Amino acid sequence: MHKITNFTGQARHGWDRMTPAAFGMSRPHTDVSASQQLRRPPGPPTGPSQTPVDATVNLAFNVPFASGLPGPEVDDILHSSPGALQRWTYPPGTPEGTPVHKLPVHANNIEALRKLCRQISDQSGGRLEASVTSSELKASQSLQRRPHGQVTNVCISGDGDLVNKMRAKILNETPISLRSAIVDIDPNLIVDGVSNNIRTNVLSHIDRIASYTGTDMFLLNPKGTDPEGAGLSYTGGAETGLDQRYRVNIFGDMESVEHSKTRVLMMIDQILKHKIDVIKLELTMHTLVCGRTRKNIKMIESATKTAIYFPPPFPRVFNYVPQGATRRSEDEVFITGETQERIQQAKQKLRDLVMGVKIYVKDVMVNCNKIDNILLDRLDKVRKVMETNGSYVLFPQLGSQRGLVRVQGTEVLHVERTVREIMALAGQFYSASWWVMVPNNMQGGLPRAPSVADIRVMLSDICINSGADLSFDKFTFNINGSDDAVKAAMMVIYQIPFVNRNDYQIRVKIELANEHKEFVSGKKNGKINKIMGQSNVQIIFDGFNEYNFYIDVCGTKYEATKNGLDLVEQEMPASIAFHVPDQYHKRIIGIGGQHIQRIMKKYSVFVKFSNAMDRGGTSKEDDDIKVDNVICRTPARNAQSLDLVKQEIMDMVEKVDAEFVSETVVINRLYHRELIARMHEIEELEKKWNCKIDFPNTEQASDVITISGPEYQVPQALDAFLGMVPEKHEIAFQNSAELSNFFASPKFHDDVRQKLKDQYEVDAHVNATHPFASTPSASGEIVAPPAEGHLVLTYTRNNAGGLKDAIDFLISRLVAYGLDATTVKGAIPRPKSDSFEESLPFFDSKLLQNAPSIHSTDSPTRSTFGDTDNVSLSDRASLFERLRKPGSISSFSSFISRKNQNNSTGSFFKHASSNASKASLVSQESRDSGYRNPWNDSGVNLPEEDVHVGGWPPRFDTKFPFASTPGDTTPKHDPRASFDSGRPSTSNSTSGYPVPIGPPHR
Repeated sequence: MHKITNFTGQARHGWDRMTPAAFGMSRPHTDVSASQQLRRPPGPPTGPSQTPVDATVNLAFNVPFASGLPGPEVDDILHSSPGALQRWTYPPGTPEGTPVHKLPVHANNIEALRKLCRQISDQSGGRLEASVTSSELKASQSLQRRPHGQVTNVCISGDGDLVNKMRAKILNETPISLRSAIVDIDPNLIVDGVSNNIRTNVLSHIDRIASYTGTDMFLLNPKGTDPEGAGLSYTGGAETGLDQRYRVNIFGDMESVEHSKTRVLMMIDQILKHKIDVIKLELTMHTLVCGRTRKNIKMIESATKTAIYFPPPFPRVFNYVPQGATRRSEDEVFITGETQERIQQAKQKLRDLVMGVKIYVKDVMVNCNKIDNILLDRLDKVRKVMETNGSYVLFPQLGSQRGLVRVQGTEVLHVERTVREIMALAGQFYSASWWVMVPNNMQGGLPRAPSVADIRVMLSDICINSGADLSFDKFTFNINGSDDAVKAAMMVIYQIPFVNRNDYQIRVKIELANEHKEFVSGKKNGKINKIMGQSNVQIIFDGFNEYNFYIDVCGTKYEATKNGLDLVEQEMPASIAFHVPDQYHKRIIGIGGQHIQRIMKKYSVFVKFSNAMDRGGTSKEDDDIKVDNVICRTPARNAQSLDLVKQEIMDMVEKVDAEFVSETVVINRLYHRELIARMHEIEELEKKWNCKIDFPNTEQASDVITISGPEYQVPQALDAFLGMVPEKHEIAFQNSAELSNFFASPKFHDDVRQKLKDQYEVDAHVNATHPFASTPSASGEIVAPPAEGHLVLTYTRNNAGGLKDAIDFLISRLVAYGLDATTVKGAIPRPKSDSFEESLPFFDSKLLQNAPSIHSTDSPTRSTFGDTDNVSLSDRASLFERLRKPGSISSFSSFISRKNQNNSTGSFFKHASSNASKASLVSQESRDSGYRNPWNDSGVNLPEEDVHVGGWPPRFDTKFPFASTPGDTTPKHDPRASFDSGRPSTSNSTSGYPVPIGPPHR
């Protein structure tokens, strides 16, 4: 156990001198029978006689400054807004290795906070006193997995209501949670072609945006690429010319950054000669009008070829506005388009959507402390929930101590799902109370109360090292925060000499969904009774609202309470959710449920299926194909069996439909509008390959497009989608009369251009303007002087892997007609070869060819077939020539499926994410499923005598020789670092569970 000196610093010295004889408070502990304690939750212990206690409340909380946010690299800065360079870079002469929190911007924020606290103390007339403590948290001091660095804490002493008001004032007048955002700009949009410098009107506009929005903005150089390893990847954007774009880096608070980013995006639209207009729309209607996953807005953008920019959804939550800045109006929606007519069409379609919206509203109560935690730590998750369900969540202002949350949506089902998701987020945070009972029968007179200074030092140290919010009032500690933070704070409190020398009582409150009540308690409260008998604690189920209830773990000893809390957490539901097409459900369930019953009994895991009607889809088209419709649930101590159950269920699904995964592809966001305009083709592609293609929101300024679907189908869908994306590459060279004549001759068309098309899917244009000017260039802009000639190679993105070979083939043909290969600009160098080749530089042997690096291949299939530069033309006409085309994934996979039906496609899928999304049980679960299982929702009881051996299916036993794990054993690792559940994964959770990943399906 850590020593208290490691965490509380001076607090220990103050409290150590306070011996029990120094206090005369009377808080006798009354013995109450177990049955009485179960009927009445224990509150603050009371006694017949107590000395009046000072009503002063001491509250300590961390101010979430982003002190670890670094500024831009000085060498990359081309331009900065006024004052930004001084705030976000170190002063001259700063020693190397200075921590990030020493940046002037972070130091100034802390100094402004100190000034605000002094002002509060002076203006209160002695009723309030606020102090600021900053500490650089070391790795050895961290009690949980939190980022290390500087932590700033505020401790306020005074009347309870005033203390809470001052906390709200500090959080709303301080630039908390600073962040940065980057918007990429193509060089041809902002670079003057004559001087080759950034246009002055662009720089002045950036300065105006920074001043108007209250942000710090930098124009940075392009990232650039390493010439040794430059190349083209199949899905990445870093190697396809996107690194040639300039970057606008924005720093500020969340609202200001979002506002500034939108203004920069509209500046780019203005450069592209687009019109800009605005429409007024009530804030709470935005997500409702957008629809689920913004489907309605994408359809409007597709039909009108416009871009629609919505404001941030939470402007009423944070009250901070930078000095001199203008906050974006919460009801303004910006629309940009090529013509005013298209903008008017988009506005009319938006009005039609508003007129057709039906609104359902529901108010729910959430603990006010948990609302603040959600606003500070889980706001991105709330935004995702709103977008997924097409609903809006109206939170009270940060620190307002109000617990009413309003949810509205277009359907009752979506409102209910949103409420359940918000309640599940609230369950990620704990609250605890620790009552110290000091007897009043001490000798030596009246007790001496602890000094306010000692209390402040103690609370600040505990708060800084644990991350929880603490208050101390009448010898009572109240703790709020994430599960790890609360348990860490309790561990430190236990080590304070004043606390452990006296009697005390502890209560920890856990919030959980009502449908899991019987799951945790077991049949006839068997699980809870067993835990209470083992750990000598009292466990009370206390109703909270129609969605959640409280589990109170109460004890009079810290170790016993900690043990009981751990046991309760091991009985909490761990779950995994994944997608299985509806047509396989009956096959998996079996006649009378015999198949699924066998699986559930084997692994002691409860499995539930839901179909499209259970999930609210009125038709197959309305149902999202990738929704998680199979939920497996088990106590956390048996969580290692979840992946085994999923593996066995997926073995019953055909390979073409199994294992839903996601893949991302990077495409210049400016070309997204062209792709969205071809939405009809994209929908046909989705139906053909049973996949879903998701574009990022316009406000995100993201280049990343996500393609999700069955693992076997995603590569084909990705290849077909990239076939819709044109690209270019320019080559400049020293021109000559002989070359010019060759370019004009039919021989160039027949011998060079046609073979480029047939062998590499690349077309060559001589001194021509590329027809796809808005698409990304693989090499950036190359300005060819009049004495030079240039070729423009055009291809689609799925054939980009063969560009190196196409250039080599082209140069080898042109050398015979007078081309000097040393003068070629734009050729892509080969990756640096291995050391074996470098050790034999003087051998000219066909056995020692220039092998491409294993870390960078020309195409997804190149590593399989090796380098084929020396394949003869006759061989290219064979089957292998067809396979050699870099974009021929479909033909390759069809060849593999014909030749070897047992081969897995896992080698083609490099970036697949986790196959199962750890979605919340509450939002996905359907109580009215058509399948009725004898296993009810009261939970899975794991009998001590029935030990089932878990493992892979029999055909995998020899291939994966992992040790068998009994189905009813507590994992050796953290049993709660597992899955999203009815009480979703919290701060100490990881995405996934540390067990072997399933073998490929056959």
